Amino acid sequence: MNSGHGAPSVRATYRLQFRGGMTLDGATALVPQLARLGISHLYASPLSAARPGSTHGYDTICYDRIDPVVGDEAALARLAARLHAHGMGLIVDIVPNHMAADGHNPWWMDVLTWGRASPHANWFDIDWDVPDPDIHGRVMLPFLDRPFDDALEAGMLALRHDDDSGLFFIHHHDHRFPLCPTGYASLLARVDAPGELLAAFTTVAMRAGPGPEADAAVGRLRQWGTTDAGRVAMARIAMMHDGTNLSGRACLTGVLAGQAWQLAWWRDGALRLNWRRFFDITGLVSLCVEREEVFDAVHGYVFSLYRRGLVDGLRVDHIDGLGAPAIYCQRLRARLDALTPDRPEDALPGGAVYVEKILIGGESLPTAWPVDGTTGYDFMDQVSAVLHDAHGAGVLDRLWAGCGPDARPLGQIVRAARTYLLEHVFSAEFGHLATLLRHCLPDGDGSWAAQDLRPVLECLLLQFRPYRTYFGDEAVQEHGADSMVLDMAKTAACRTTTGDQAMVVGDITRLLSACPEQAPPPVVRRAQQAFEHLTAPLAAKSLEDTAFYRYGRLVSRNEVGSDPAVLGLPVAAFHACCLSRQARFPHALLAGATHDHKRGEDVRARLAVLSAMPGEWERQVHEWFAHNHAAGRGGPDRIDEIMLYQTLVGIWPLEPFANDAERLHFRRRIQQWQIKALREAKRHTGWISPDMVYEDACAGFVDRLLDPVVSASFLRQMAGFVSRIAPAGAVNGLAQTLLRLTVPGVPDLYQGCELWDFSLVDPDNRAPVNFDYRAGLLEHATSFAAAATDWRTGRVKQDMIRRILAFRQNYPDLFTYGTYEPVEITGRDRSHAIAFLRRQGGIRLLVVAPRLPQALGVQAADLSVGRDVDLGLELPQLHGPWHSLLGDVPRQVRHPFMRGQVPLVCLVHHAVGE
Repeated sequence: MNSGHGAPSVRATYRLQFRGGMTLDGATALVPQLARLGISHLYASPLSAARPGSTHGYDTICYDRIDPVVGDEAALARLAARLHAHGMGLIVDIVPNHMAADGHNPWWMDVLTWGRASPHANWFDIDWDVPDPDIHGRVMLPFLDRPFDDALEAGMLALRHDDDSGLFFIHHHDHRFPLCPTGYASLLARVDAPGELLAAFTTVAMRAGPGPEADAAVGRLRQWGTTDAGRVAMARIAMMHDGTNLSGRACLTGVLAGQAWQLAWWRDGALRLNWRRFFDITGLVSLCVEREEVFDAVHGYVFSLYRRGLVDGLRVDHIDGLGAPAIYCQRLRARLDALTPDRPEDALPGGAVYVEKILIGGESLPTAWPVDGTTGYDFMDQVSAVLHDAHGAGVLDRLWAGCGPDARPLGQIVRAARTYLLEHVFSAEFGHLATLLRHCLPDGDGSWAAQDLRPVLECLLLQFRPYRTYFGDEAVQEHGADSMVLDMAKTAACRTTTGDQAMVVGDITRLLSACPEQAPPPVVRRAQQAFEHLTAPLAAKSLEDTAFYRYGRLVSRNEVGSDPAVLGLPVAAFHACCLSRQARFPHALLAGATHDHKRGEDVRARLAVLSAMPGEWERQVHEWFAHNHAAGRGGPDRIDEIMLYQTLVGIWPLEPFANDAERLHFRRRIQQWQIKALREAKRHTGWISPDMVYEDACAGFVDRLLDPVVSASFLRQMAGFVSRIAPAGAVNGLAQTLLRLTVPGVPDLYQGCELWDFSLVDPDNRAPVNFDYRAGLLEHATSFAAAATDWRTGRVKQDMIRRILAFRQNYPDLFTYGTYEPVEITGRDRSHAIAFLRRQGGIRLLVVAPRLPQALGVQAADLSVGRDVDLGLELPQLHGPWHSLLGDVPRQVRHPFMRGQVPLVCLVHHAVGE
């Protein structure tokens, strides 16, 4: 449900990635430029203190201060003041799900130091009661570069005293693991430490937990450690625990056995980990933010910034990672509402909340979440799909199937990926879930004892499609959608199981669908939460981070939030999505590009053209297969080769390479993408065990393809092919931009994407942006028609954004409260347009966006239509003139696409007498 607080004031957002050179003061300098573009809110990546060297800010180490890499509170105040002076606000990305699991995180280090006695022991999602006796009551730390015994014997675990903190640590490369002060007395007694110091730590051992006595004892140790005697003693302690000799190894083993943690080889993490991480990243530990004390600690500072008017809205990262998203959203909404009256009188309306959530087809945000909508992955999928031609699927499927035995349908690829992930990546989480389910039901009749739950549970997990259900949430809410998707998974799983196993599947799904108001036992609640915490990363890793790199039918549909099996979306279905958004979340963000996208919005727009010319694409690919001779060279195979060709077509420059430096930069971008794609696919190579022979062969193939001497013929073919489709690709890019700016919702611009976005997956999509160049184009704005003749620079896209956002600024109610009315299209070319009216009061906005523009004969000189178009609009009778926000008004509004004009229509009508 829409909160209706600050969201109506959010007119258009601009996402900035901080770090990598972007600071708060740097953002402050950009505010006039963004204001001129028509932006209402700067949308910032996480600003909280993150792990040193972080490139993204999602590895938080503390929530009570701004990361000094990006600035401080004074810098934030300067940014807020500049934004407010231009009538703009600030939306900040927050990360309540996880933190960095390293020595820079004081909460995490406190848990490692004191174990279950730490006040933060329940702040992280740790299973202290895991059956494994080696880690029962302890935290497993799979950060060693080799097996434990080998690390010990090689002297890779060194005991050292830290002068600054006064604590003892075990060092392993860059990692530091704290020793619990309850054991310090025995360490110090061996080096004749002062009696008062030994007595103090004896008291600490008796207390067995943190407190004033422990703080005082550590303080004394810190002071003594700086004396000559203390330094000598610390050196002796280190020597006594040198693992390279037998006595030292025995001493060190004894010390390690008494800690609240157990070190292990990093490869063991997937098998024995007893705490929840972010997806499969062991360097990020999940929080129990559903606990109110944790919620307060995580949000206290950002709430202070909100109350003081320095922050105006929030973007919540990875909402599906939380244990109780509904409770979280309700608590967040309530706190913001309570603080809103305390904000400064001159502050902008505040309180907008957006959640990062992946929605599959037919899925909606739960109604129990009082937020303003998603961050826009759903729209990004819809607008891309409607610009693809579903009729091209048959030929593209044939081309794909011919790429070898691994070129299977998407469903088979995803299931194979899930099977692999459950065995090799999420084995610990899978085993934990099976154990919990085993203990959920009494086994009086022996039916459960006769069954091995793991294969039955695996069948269910293989068939479960969305990120998760919400039965494990603590809020009383409607679970119809949850029941439906769980029942669908059960039905599909039962088709692949025996009769007895099907009964167990039914038992499991009944457990998983128990609502909190039915008072299920705690073990059932834990099983539900374990299931929901497993399905989300399993869905993401199997599809986005595996199948997207294995399935190459048309990679423009392999995008975050998208279903690559759906090639195209009918126009009527796109309208239905817009109407649904307007009814339920009219202030939701509409994204075209993000810091997580696999390919930039204009890469996808160009590749969409291939769906409408599949025969020509098929012939071209087979020609390249035949003449480039990848086979027999050790790599790439046909699948990796066809995905490489699509990537080259998608990002090929609009102008010839100016010099060798540009050509080299392009090749490096391709090879950087290629390494990531090959390893994520996990077919021939991977991050854990890279096959350098295959990777080198693939890199060599790219070197050869892009060598102007060796592959002159191929390069001419590639440049020629791209030059034929690039104008239609540009029109597609403008069409999706036009739709993002005018359909229900709030347009979000990702940094730099006001010009063409030909980026690839990170880190390419997070590269520094040349804002000076964009400012220069903006300052010398020209007519839309003139910008269209200069379309290769991207000026035409920027000009469209500027014009329409200026109109939105002048008529905000039209987009906040206005109707959305699909317009019926007639004529032989009716499939080549998407048309609708927005209406509010006496203002009408008519939008006609082109679709499948290759068939319109788009001209390379100015993107104009190259033939007569038989396309008419069924419009109501409207008296009075129309005004165009883009170019000229068509001679006949009911026939909007004219030969010689750019096929983009955005017309305004003021009703006479209204």
